[in-house]
Parts: sequence; structure tokens; C-alpha cells
Amino acid sequence: MINKTTTWHLTCTLAGLTCAGQALGQSAESRQQRRPNIIFILADDLGIGDISPYGQRLIRTPHLQQLADEGMTFTQCYAGTAVSAPSRASLMTGKHTGHTYIRGNKGADPEGQVPMEAGTYTLAGMLRNTGYATGCFGKWGLGYPGSVSDPTKVGFDRFYGYNCQTLAHDYYPDHLWDNDRRVELPMNRDQQEGVYSADMIHRKALDFIRQNSKRPFFAYLSYTLPHAELRLPEDSTFGYYARLIPDRDEKAFAPQNPNARGAYGPQRRPLAAFAAMVTRLDRYVGDVMQLLRELEIDRNTILIFTSDNGPHREGGANPDYFGSYAQFRGIKRDLYEGGIRVPMIVRCPGTIVPGSKSEHIMAFWDMMPTFAELSGGRVMGRVDGISFVPSLTGKGSQREHDCLYWEFHEQGGKQAVRMGRWKGVRLMVDEPTKTRFELYDLETDQHEDHNLAGQHPDIVKKMLRRMKKEHEKSELFEFGSSAPTR
Repeated sequence: MINKTTTWHLTCTLAGLTCAGQALGQSAESRQQRRPNIIFILADDLGIGDISPYGQRLIRTPHLQQLADEGMTFTQCYAGTAVSAPSRASLMTGKHTGHTYIRGNKGADPEGQVPMEAGTYTLAGMLRNTGYATGCFGKWGLGYPGSVSDPTKVGFDRFYGYNCQTLAHDYYPDHLWDNDRRVELPMNRDQQEGVYSADMIHRKALDFIRQNSKRPFFAYLSYTLPHAELRLPEDSTFGYYARLIPDRDEKAFAPQNPNARGAYGPQRRPLAAFAAMVTRLDRYVGDVMQLLRELEIDRNTILIFTSDNGPHREGGANPDYFGSYAQFRGIKRDLYEGGIRVPMIVRCPGTIVPGSKSEHIMAFWDMMPTFAELSGGRVMGRVDGISFVPSLTGKGSQREHDCLYWEFHEQGGKQAVRMGRWKGVRLMVDEPTKTRFELYDLETDQHEDHNLAGQHPDIVKKMLRRMKKEHEKSELFEFGSSAPTR
């Protein structure tokens, strides 16, 4: 799984990839013009079962269904880990959470999160180095304003949105960030609801696409929907779900006071609000698809949609009601499948077979080598990812991971490994007297109900060795004395 090469270069080998335009014999200038645009839409706390391509029946997501009908749906895509910041760090660096610098949600004053290391080479930096315009719109969460990993210092030409993921809980904030400039929103002060931040961010993202449609661009649309707080304008979409979801269900499935912890603003009918937020996110995806058609660049644009981790149970949200985790077990902060297996749909007309599905086992750290191959970019240093371009195009031989690894530094510490059909989960890593290991066969037990660790000690030993190997010591996020020794 781990490429030990210190510096290596992935050249673009997509001679048959229409959207990349890398046909043999083209001039360098022509290839430069025809490299694919890349749009990466990252939802926030969206469960794999929250959208119709993965079985959702109550919440309407027609544009995501269209995206799946016109593209490829991945059934075994994994997030970087089970919460926001480390999952996004994995995406940006091409490394799993045993190797990333950021392995948990750790805040910094007065706003923002602990930054990545100075000089961190990111997916955005790689693409900017190859001539792409790069923009991030939405939530960052990987370094406070002005820090060494402020988005404009790690490869993004343009940033608009929330630098701090904690402040992103508020959909009517008093400020956002435009690059390094704080944008005041006086219409939202004193609990006013003058402008909905998600709509503002979405408009800026569309503007970036328009402004850069004549050159290769990378748009990272890190939308905050449907993360709690469960709050949005009470428009016709909200009204539709308020009528559809009975009051008795709201009482039974969302008994929490949405503002009980003081972290989230109030929203009546939280189940209806959650559903409306997912449909609003779906509308944003539809807007992007329509704009690509209007600009006549849809056939030269790779559009990817996914989520940063599994669904949440916060602010009145209840994943049980919607079946947000689909057939899996677990939610956000779990290393069971429901906490880390996420939706992923990829579309590029004329290249990706419409309505196709892929069972390729992959994770967020695969994005960097994949985007390198698509763009002709250069991956610097060690990464844990493998390009999945062969899966997208149906051309060439797809390499497979021999292992996927995750770690999580809350709730006593957790580790997980997937090796083919086998999934190992290690819990309470920080407390040796409570540490336990669970083993599941995902081919026969996707819900991870039957712990087979006692029946397969050889597999358990192999996984413990792999956990020890994949975890590098961290100055910020270190396990206790119960780290694997075998």
C-alpha cells in the first residue's frame, strides 16, 4: 500500500480519455488546453444512505441520481477517517491517518484548527504547479487564518468560506473569509438571519468556475451541508418535508433539543430541516452540472461527489429515521463501516460509462495520485494512495490495496484495518485494561455483527502487526501504552 519512493512523477497515460484530451501526437500546447477540469464536491456528515443512488427513498436527490445515471457509482469508497479535519487532511496529502500530521479535531484560538506542518505538499499545490487555477469554497478546518496551512498558503489561489470548522456550525455567521480578508456579515449579527452562508458560498463557487472556464481548474467545493446545526430558510423545500414527516415522528425520532448544548442554533422540525438540507445540497450539485453544460465544458470536466465521514447524531439529527448509514453499522466517530464508508460518484461524459458501478476498494488518500495521473501532475514524497484511473476508464490494470488503515483519537482511541474481505477494529487503544479487538468478514457480514476474532487468531495477529506498522508516532495525536506490540 505504501510507496516508499521519495520523489516520483506520474505522467498522464490517458490516451483514450476524451475528457483529458491526452491523445498521442497532440502538441504540448494542445495537451495543456485539453487537460481535464476537476470539481471535487465534499458534503459534510452526509451518510452513504442519505441519497437516492445508495437507496434513500424519503429524501429527494434528483440531481445526484442524474449524476449517478450519467457516471460511475463507487460502492467501496472510504473517507480519511470518521471526523472532519483528519479526513480532509488525508484527502489533501494523499496519506492515511497513521501518517498525516492532523489526525483529529484540535482547535486553535481565536478561531480555526491546528495547522498542518509548514511546507505541506497538498493536492491543490500539485495542481497549481501544473498550471491549474485552484479554488476552495466552503469549510477548511486545517489551519487558522494566517497560519502556515491557511488555504492560500498550501496551493489554493482562491478561498471563500469558513476557515474554522467549529464556526461552520453556524449557518448565519457574522463573518466569512475571502482569502486572508475577513468578510463581515452585519445582516447576521445579533441572531439575525439575513443571509444563509451555504448559498453565499455556492454562488462564489459558481463564479470561480465561470471565471476559469477557459483554462484547467480545480474547484474544491467543501460545502457544509448537512452538518448540524440543522438550520436553513423555511422555504418550499422545508415546507414539503414538514408536511411529509409526521409530527409524531419528529417527537419520536428527534427528541433532542437542537440547542441543548449551546452549540447549534434552534430549528423547528429538525428531521424536516435535515431532509431539506440534503435536498438543498442536491440542488447545488444540479447547478454545477447545468453550468458546465452552459459553458460547454462538461465533457472536459471530471465531477466527483463524496462526503467527509458518516452521518451525525447531533442537533436533532437522527440517522435511524432516514437509514443514513444504509446497510452498515455505525455513524460519525465510529470506525465501523457506517462511520467511514461514504458515497462517491464520478462523472465525465464521453469517458465514464453512464450508470456504471465500481466495487474497487479505495480511500481518500487515492485522490492525489489519481489527480496526478489525470493532470500530468507530480506527486512529491511518500503517499499511501493508488490511482484509480483504470477503474474510471476501464483501460489498463487497476492496482489494488493490500491494506487500508485508519486511526481515530477520541472515545478512548480506535484503529481499523481492511484487508480484502476482512475488517479489524481495535477499540479503547488508550486504556490497556479495556482494549479489545474485533474481526469481521465483510463479504458475509456488512453490518459487522459477528466478531470472529476468536476463530481466526492468525488474521488478528497479522492485523495487529499491520496496525503497528502503519501508525507513525505523532507529537499531536499519540496512542497510549496499548499500541500493538505483536
